[in-house]
Amino acid sequence: MNKVLIVVDMQNDFIDGSLGTKEAQGIVSNVVKEIKKDYSFIYATRDTHPENYLETNEGRHLPVEHCIKGSAGWQIRKEVEEALSEKEYEIVDKPTFGSEVLVEKLKERNAEEKIDEFVFVGLCTDICVVSNALLVKAAFPEKKLTVLKDCCAGVTPESHEAALSTMKMCQIGIE
Repeated sequence: MNKVLIVVDMQNDFIDGSLGTKEAQGIVSNVVKEIKKDYSFIYATRDTHPENYLETNEGRHLPVEHCIKGSAGWQIRKEVEEALSEKEYEIVDKPTFGSEVLVEKLKERNAEEKIDEFVFVGLCTDICVVSNALLVKAAFPEKKLTVLKDCCAGVTPESHEAALSTMKMCQIGIE
């Protein structure tokens, strides 16, 4: 079975930086274990903002500087990056919640080698995980999509559960 893992925004700022939570810290080892499993390819997204982030539309709605390109908070968590380095993977920088570039890369890979399943892990369940999972579901309505709930964390435990419920209603598997 040709399975692709999508690791969403496992960056320092979302784990223990400016937008970090204890729930995010709690999933790091689970994500590392998942990366070490047998996947045909892995994509890792990286939230990427310019230095003038607070002047952007997103910055005006979420006025907390985070994931500024090149900063320590922008970097993928060390343990996650080390696990990725042992696999075949690609990083996709994204300027907003969902990534059209990721979808295009998945379409290209699927054209070359049929993908059977997309598996999502990462942060934040209620923002970037749900956004990317729904984009991939729209692009691949007949493919199996799975979100691993113990490898994801939301802004709050309640919003994590709400996002899982939303994805389940959109026929995305929750395991």
